[in-house]
Amino acid sequence: MVQTATEWSQETIARCVSCVVRSRRAVRAFKAEPLRRELVEEILEDAAAAPSGANIQPWKVYVVSGAVKDALATALVAASRAGTAPAPAHFPEPLPDVFRARLHDFGARYFASLGIERSDAAARTRQTERNYSFFGAPVGLIFSIDRRLKPHSWIDLGLFAQSVMIAAKARGIDTCPQVAFAPFHDEIASHLQMPPEEITAFGMSMGYGDFEAPVNQASMPREGRHDFARLLGFSP
Repeated sequence: MVQTATEWSQETIARCVSCVVRSRRAVRAFKAEPLRRELVEEILEDAAAAPSGANIQPWKVYVVSGAVKDALATALVAASRAGTAPAPAHFPEPLPDVFRARLHDFGARYFASLGIERSDAAARTRQTERNYSFFGAPVGLIFSIDRRLKPHSWIDLGLFAQSVMIAAKARGIDTCPQVAFAPFHDEIASHLQMPPEEITAFGMSMGYGDFEAPVNQASMPREGRHDFARLLGFSP
């Protein structure tokens, strides 16, 4: 018999949530095992509980699998090789030093886990292209939003995506959010028949992670709460 949350102690709930949140990680190699549609639907139903300003719920998500996913991946790899997409602009230039240091650290750890040298541009390009095939995951998601909305609504979209990842991990399913899809909006919109008011925000891979793959064993450090949080007005 499945218990409802109200039947659990607060300590049990907190420990479960903490375990799920802390065990979630970006996975970039997946097993071939498919995902049942019913599981994906359950994840999306949970994620729909995400908060949004004035409850406008600005998120849209296109979930692709099988031949649809493969056709989209083929088109995006072709577009990447043709150089027709705008240059990625994920971060401002100049990027502040503290963030640039973290970016460089990520790149060093990521490519080292794959055995790819910094000087091997061809191998780095091939690995980047794996983004567009969703790293071999059985399911891909494309998140979009109405382009007329302001930045706080994009935050709502991020809250929804985080809810997707947590709901997936609670079911033993792994994910990887990927901004690499954003420059290819034209190709994505054409394949998925997006209405003109929508813009591609990012993509996500979803499936069962292959944790024997070295890329999934790379350690990505996190700042501690003392580094990013200020707690004010509390009693000693």
